[in-house]
Amino acid sequence: MVACLAAFGALSMAATLPLRGLHLSAPSPSHLQECERFIREALPKEGVNTLVMEFDYSYQFHSHPEVAEPGSLNKDQVREIAAACHDANVRLIPQINLLGHQSWSDHTEGLLRSHPEFDETPGKYPNNKGIYCRSYCPQAPGLHKVLFDLIDELADACQSDAFHVGMDEVFILADKDCPRCAGHDKAQLFADEVNRLHEHLDSKHLEMWMWGDRFLNGTSTGLGEWEASAIGTEGAATKVPKDIVICDWHYEKPEPTPAYFASLGFRVAACPWRDASVALSQLAFVNQARTQSNSTLGSKFLGVLDTTWCGADEFVDAYNGKAGASKAAVEAADCFKKLFTAVRAESG
Repeated sequence: MVACLAAFGALSMAATLPLRGLHLSAPSPSHLQECERFIREALPKEGVNTLVMEFDYSYQFHSHPEVAEPGSLNKDQVREIAAACHDANVRLIPQINLLGHQSWSDHTEGLLRSHPEFDETPGKYPNNKGIYCRSYCPQAPGLHKVLFDLIDELADACQSDAFHVGMDEVFILADKDCPRCAGHDKAQLFADEVNRLHEHLDSKHLEMWMWGDRFLNGTSTGLGEWEASAIGTEGAATKVPKDIVICDWHYEKPEPTPAYFASLGFRVAACPWRDASVALSQLAFVNQARTQSNSTLGSKFLGVLDTTWCGADEFVDAYNGKAGASKAAVEAADCFKKLFTAVRAESG
């Protein structure tokens, strides 16, 4: 009888993943209605209960209008997205990618374009040549006043209880020419920035979410410099609060690193992209960890957060079967459908 009850409890834990999420960029104003329809109709049908929407600087901030990208959503439009999520019983978590990812190709994003004094490498890499993405300097005077204003304003527009700060794929930190942080320990610098953001979010009663790759050692794990850190930030994992939700992304193989984060005390989500076979293996790993681990450790494995990386407009079109979508969008939509078919099957 005891064994039967234990088995039933394990099956129940697998059947009810706390996190059944989708990560999506913010839509353009011209596709707002299609996105709202997708939220209201498709997300409940698929079984999604959490939507992480990455705005970055695609919002018309009143506190710092200079950082907004052209064609950004306004507060009323974001409130419409929030209302659609409420109607669909989907938790909306906004995201601004902080620290790294402050540029893409030759385009510098709104923060550093309007506040070059916050740049970790001011005057270096003209037109962003020779680098992946720019970073802001975490020790730049006045930086966090601006960041906290942006976070607070976007969280209010989304009426959210959590905030995703990004922080993935950071390659530029403690640059040798930075007058503020050259020569500083990179793990400590990274941890300090995580802790500053966490302290602010905690003061606003917002749960902190972030990508986990910079907490992993790229050499010892064999994951390399993209899915893990090659610049020495991995030591920060033991220097930050454990109530942060870690989004552990791996797109080519179902790496078992969620177990590492759970063992440190973090709650963790496995994050696939456009390969359905990898996504299904990640789902199976999470479910096995939830059922086969002790209750304390098993509860750290929250579920899955599927990513898209093709733009919300194109992803929704691909999901709806419209012609003209890119191969990446079609693959992302297919992966999403297959993953959540399996999620629904396991939840019975």
